[in-house]
Amino acid sequence: MAPISKECDYLVIGGGSGGIGSARRAGGQWGAKTIVIESNRLGGTCVNVGCVPKKVTWNAATIAETLHEAKAYGFSIKETAPFDWKTFVHKRSAYVKRLNGIYDKNLERDHVEWLHGRAHLISKNDVEVDLDDGSKQIIRAKRILLATGGHANIPKTPGAELGITSDGFFELEEQPKKAALVGAGYIAIEMAGMFRHLGTETHLFIRHDSFLRAFDPIVQEKVMSEYERQGIIIHRNSTQSRVEKHPSKPGWMKLHYSDSKTKDGVLEIDCLLWAIGRSPEVEDLGLDKAGIKQDEKGHIIADDYQNTSVDNIYSLGDVCGKIELTPVAIAAGRQLANRLFGGPDYKDAKLDYNNIPSVVFAHPEAGSIGMTEPAAREKYGDDKIKVYNTSFTALYYALMEPEERAPSSYKLICAGSEEKVVGLHILGSGSSEMLQGFGVAVKMGATKKDFDNCVAIHPTSAEELVTLK
Repeated sequence: MAPISKECDYLVIGGGSGGIGSARRAGGQWGAKTIVIESNRLGGTCVNVGCVPKKVTWNAATIAETLHEAKAYGFSIKETAPFDWKTFVHKRSAYVKRLNGIYDKNLERDHVEWLHGRAHLISKNDVEVDLDDGSKQIIRAKRILLATGGHANIPKTPGAELGITSDGFFELEEQPKKAALVGAGYIAIEMAGMFRHLGTETHLFIRHDSFLRAFDPIVQEKVMSEYERQGIIIHRNSTQSRVEKHPSKPGWMKLHYSDSKTKDGVLEIDCLLWAIGRSPEVEDLGLDKAGIKQDEKGHIIADDYQNTSVDNIYSLGDVCGKIELTPVAIAAGRQLANRLFGGPDYKDAKLDYNNIPSVVFAHPEAGSIGMTEPAAREKYGDDKIKVYNTSFTALYYALMEPEERAPSSYKLICAGSEEKVVGLHILGSGSSEMLQGFGVAVKMGATKKDFDNCVAIHPTSAEELVTLK
């Protein structure tokens, strides 16, 4: 074993949002000697192949949607050329690269050292790092945070390697003409919407009758219906048997499948995207060397204080598989740093994992906080639950033909005689921005009466949530 070359108070393995958030709080605010190790680009999934480039692409798709809708308002817009995918991708990549640099500068400003290399635990305090130049370093740390994130899964279907994952979506230099996406979670649904509105013929393969099944039924039903209206071809109850290169069309593939309508389908496509779930990035982390326990899916087991089974090693973010959202990892990381280095005032600091809002950037966007209606009825009983619903046409669509109007639907789920809001689910234009504010109310324990007592802002879609009957 190489000699110990560095020592620190806090060693963070993983330079994604959660790891960096924790490292900066520990080093910048509390003065702990902190080192971050990252084997890829700073910022992790969110910055490089997740939230940020996804939202930029969603913006582009939304602009395309708006251009189509503009004629209803009297505009005559003629496109002189198709969407310039290549220019857009290069500009998006440049923006992400700029963010990588900002992360680097922020670490330096907060006195956090970072190394580009691959880290492996060799004991509960020692980590071996394989550096880019082929050399190795041993770092000894009093405390270690494992925040290595996750990676996209690829199935064992023959020929599956011909497809890409969400990572590969952001590497596409040419816009696909005909894409197949396999998956029913938010990644598949978001990317299907982007492809469709930017002009790609889009096929979505799902295993069951509906998608977004972790969300409230109102979200599942309305988004699925809207996607079909928009022209996305949904293959329900589908399986994929094999993928093969097209014999006469370079760059194209043949996807063999079955679904609820056909048993031996073949689809010719030039893009296949697997969005069938993610696994924790733990393969070469050396968890066994330190005695770290994992669950049946390989996620590191950590409690609400981010403690693992080893007393000086902590873990958070996607590698734990709890709530895989960037702001959750950041908040958990900061609270952990507060608890470890902030002194007596922060000895019990931890993230409250209840009532965390989330958004699906579909077309239309949808947002949720709290319990779904089925979950609320199971917990409280039907007689203790009251549900308030509304479906309406947002004023934005008033001048459009009925078949061109996108839906808006809201639901409040209330529990008990005081009608405490235990679930809020919204779908329609502006839902993502709207949910952040209403999320504060739900987090504070608002009741239906509190919503009723707030004077509506007119004319808005949001007013529907404070005028529900």
